[in-house]
Amino acid sequence: MSAHGAPLIFGSFRALACPPNGRCAAKMLRNQRRALYGVPSMAEIVLDRVTKTHPDGVAAVRDLSITIADGEFVVLVGPSGCGKSTTLNMIAGLDEITSGDLLIDGRRVNDLAPKDRDIAMVFQSYALYPHLTVRQNIAFPLTLTKLAREQISEKVEQTAKTLDLVDLLDRKPDQLSGGQRQRVAMGRAIVRSPKAFLMDEPLSNLDAKLRVQMRAEIARLQKRLGTTTVFVTHDQTEAMMLGDRLVVMSAGAVQQIGTPDELYRDPLNLFVAGFIGSPPMNFFPAAVTGLGVRLPFGEVPLTGESYERIRDHRSAKDLVAGVRPEHLQDADVIDAYARINALCFDVTVELVESLGADKYAYFTTDGPAVQAAQLTEAADSALESLASGSAGNEFVARVPAQSAARAGETMRLALDPTAVMVFDPRTGANLTRAAGPR
Repeated sequence: MSAHGAPLIFGSFRALACPPNGRCAAKMLRNQRRALYGVPSMAEIVLDRVTKTHPDGVAAVRDLSITIADGEFVVLVGPSGCGKSTTLNMIAGLDEITSGDLLIDGRRVNDLAPKDRDIAMVFQSYALYPHLTVRQNIAFPLTLTKLAREQISEKVEQTAKTLDLVDLLDRKPDQLSGGQRQRVAMGRAIVRSPKAFLMDEPLSNLDAKLRVQMRAEIARLQKRLGTTTVFVTHDQTEAMMLGDRLVVMSAGAVQQIGTPDELYRDPLNLFVAGFIGSPPMNFFPAAVTGLGVRLPFGEVPLTGESYERIRDHRSAKDLVAGVRPEHLQDADVIDAYARINALCFDVTVELVESLGADKYAYFTTDGPAVQAAQLTEAADSALESLASGSAGNEFVARVPAQSAARAGETMRLALDPTAVMVFDPRTGANLTRAAGPR
């Protein structure tokens, strides 16, 4: 028996013929954790061309398809109104699906009532009963079942230990901090041992420090329980830190699905490139030359398939180049080899923000700005701030603390040509990206 009173099942795993370091081993570990915490063993969620159209004809979600694997942590991320909460509500059964199929554990559940889907939600507002104690709030979902009082008490105690709430069980919500209230809300979801957790902006009411703390707690808890989790947030930093995979949405449509690293290194389009990353990607007007692309401050050589795609593109003289702030280095603090291989240029620093280990150096360039009017709907939301007229564009370089960057002074920046991405401003497509799955 474990310290939690649940049986530890090890012997049955020995007979399984699978490599110890492969997927089978990971699944065994998840099942072992579930045996310990009483979590069901299967929770695959499939959305197949799911669409939600409002009575006025506006599509809140369009043709969304994704398979969320058993035990996976998937984050729906995007700006307000992009359809991420509507998607979560359709999975929960709180919003009807207009077309397409939703499957949980292989069973079509489009018409199944929310209470019969065995899914627990955690809301932004906590939704705690103010007149009940922490113990009673956590126990509330179980009071609607046929469990004996002793079983309910045991499950509440186990959940309280998991979330470090044992000393708070007899307090009421108004006696708790924001982080403690959020843990109680999570406890009420966990105690049911549901097939999946759905979390809708659960950290948005917390201050910055507590938000970081709770983010880490949610990540650790999800790994410990191995429960399939769908999490909604508008904060791309939060999404990148939590998700096994991210679903980036805009205007009701999926822009890209991938791991945090895939979205950062290989964005599908302008919207994803501008939305993922902090500070956001810089965008410069660009045109194809005989060697690569010309930017306002110099020519960047390109080679291989990416150059061929750009050279032959119909908009070769009217493109957008993207450079992340961390790929604009202070030329005075990098080694000579990196400097030789970089495009170096001088800028006048207008503002410096110090973050301790890094500095953000803001500067402008001469020449036309990338206008929002050039961009399609897929790119608009991420790039509205670029409509700065013909006076120039403001950009940012992320440089190390030892950089001597100062406002009002000239500094030399070094750009690694291999870090430049080139986009079609009309379709938003990343032209430097090799063709592959979304």
